[in-house]
Amino acid sequence: MSADDIHAEAERALRLCSACMFCDDYCAVFPAIAGKHDYSLADLGYLANLCHNCRGCYHACQYAPPHAFALNLPQALARVRQRSYADYARPRWLGRAFAHSGMVVVLVTLASIAAVALAADPAALYTTHSGNGSFYRVVPLAVMMTGALAASVLPLIALAYSAATFWRAIAPHATSAQRWRALPRALGDAVTLRYLGGGDGGCGDRIEAPSRRRRLFHHLMVGGLALNFASTILAALYRGWLHWEAPYPLASVPVGLGIAGGVLTLIGTFGLIALKLRADKAPTVPETVRMDYAMLGLIASVAASGLLLLALRASALMGTLLVLHLGLVLALFVLLPAGKLVHAPFRLAALWRSAIERARPLRKAPD
Repeated sequence: MSADDIHAEAERALRLCSACMFCDDYCAVFPAIAGKHDYSLADLGYLANLCHNCRGCYHACQYAPPHAFALNLPQALARVRQRSYADYARPRWLGRAFAHSGMVVVLVTLASIAAVALAADPAALYTTHSGNGSFYRVVPLAVMMTGALAASVLPLIALAYSAATFWRAIAPHATSAQRWRALPRALGDAVTLRYLGGGDGGCGDRIEAPSRRRRLFHHLMVGGLALNFASTILAALYRGWLHWEAPYPLASVPVGLGIAGGVLTLIGTFGLIALKLRADKAPTVPETVRMDYAMLGLIASVAASGLLLLALRASALMGTLLVLHLGLVLALFVLLPAGKLVHAPFRLAALWRSAIERARPLRKAPD
């Protein structure tokens, strides 16, 4: 579909929903469209990112196919949401990645693994290493740190720039005080996934069995990634402040956090993949589903390779697994501004606008 067709269908769907409002308590989208009949491109981008794609409204809708109106709001907003990632991507050339996201994930992953392999010492790659600093005999510490800085700082700057561009487009007219007062509520809604509930019954992945499993698996995945990040930061502090070289003992705090994080991440990602495989395909968009699978597969690969590296770090496979793991981590960071993970700051921006607008007192009707 062309961009004009995508936006026209989303506007048609939103007008029908604002006239019906049967789903007014399902999520934040419906209070945001109450009484509205005209939508700018910025409004469509805002509402599309405010939607959490729980699909509860689709299964509750009396105008969904096979009705003549053929109303499919989750699908219409998913297409606008995908388009918004590309439209607000900065630098602009990053926007082209979202048209072929699955292929981009594969190519970036392969290139990242190859880059780490080229930086590794070939003589040490297939040799058994033990003792402190054994990882650095395969990939030198200076190379590892330089690569980590480049792979994290530059993509994070691009991601922040894209999110700021999106926020400037959708930001409501409000005072600074109103914006800052609404921010805690927006952060709370984002962290708790408040609107990934589809009403009282949970997400409508399947019409006959709505559940809150998607929220649970999402929390497990994000929580696991947070523990892995904490493990990495703590390991850096061990080396920088205490001068303790990796790898660390199994009973150490960084390793414990890494194991817990890896296991939780795997449970979360495989749970989300399983839900997507059995979900009703009618309210979905194939290109966005492929993007989801690609990013979930990459995240699961990072967790699995880290756990394998931990289990086999005393064997001759350590060098190969280290290169694989570092390459996957590098790809994950490089893809931050050009993959599925961009939805996090965009959704937070939409939730922030929603919190600002819902905190305003209702205007009294004229006498």
